[in-house]
Amino acid sequence: MKYDFDLEDKSKKRKKMILRILLFLLEIILVIFVAYLITHYGLERMNVSGEYMSPTLMDGDEILIDRMRYKVFPIKRNDVVVVQHNGSEHNYYTVERVIGMPGEKVRIQDGEIFINGKKLKEKYDFPKMENGGLALEEITMEDGEYFMLCDNRNECEDSRNANIGNVQKQNIIGKAWLRTNSLALISHIDGYARQKKEKESDASSE
Repeated sequence: MKYDFDLEDKSKKRKKMILRILLFLLEIILVIFVAYLITHYGLERMNVSGEYMSPTLMDGDEILIDRMRYKVFPIKRNDVVVVQHNGSEHNYYTVERVIGMPGEKVRIQDGEIFINGKKLKEKYDFPKMENGGLALEEITMEDGEYFMLCDNRNECEDSRNANIGNVQKQNIIGKAWLRTNSLALISHIDGYARQKKEKESDASSE
């Protein structure tokens, strides 16, 4: 009887192993299928250049832009989007976070964001802004205008700067969807939490 139980256990382990292999192969097939959709239907790759969105996105990160998203769904506050800017020599893309929506009044006071006179409770623990720029005075968003901020708020240019200003909807080319070098959805990346854990770990090891 003991021997029979051993054979039964081995049979169960073998079946579990086969099931894991099949699931793994299925995942690979799904990834290949999704990759095909990505490259053929409304998605575009972009390399992040600079630290203006750190620690959410770092210099050299490769991301996928969902160009179809805002043709179907509305733009939401806190979305990380890709904006097309018209430079003096050529067009260029930047990644920015949506803060102010059409019709809203935006102001930055004491390094904090106020929307329609109320302090904005933000998703992450962003650093206080040392310079409110244009938003030191209340700015009203017109129809189709959005106020953008970068995540590295004291080392970037965004809607606070006169050469950027409010962003028109037609210049938002899509949503920054996936960081391909880590296969992480950008909307789920909390670089600030990771940064905090690293600092706490360094402190405890000293």
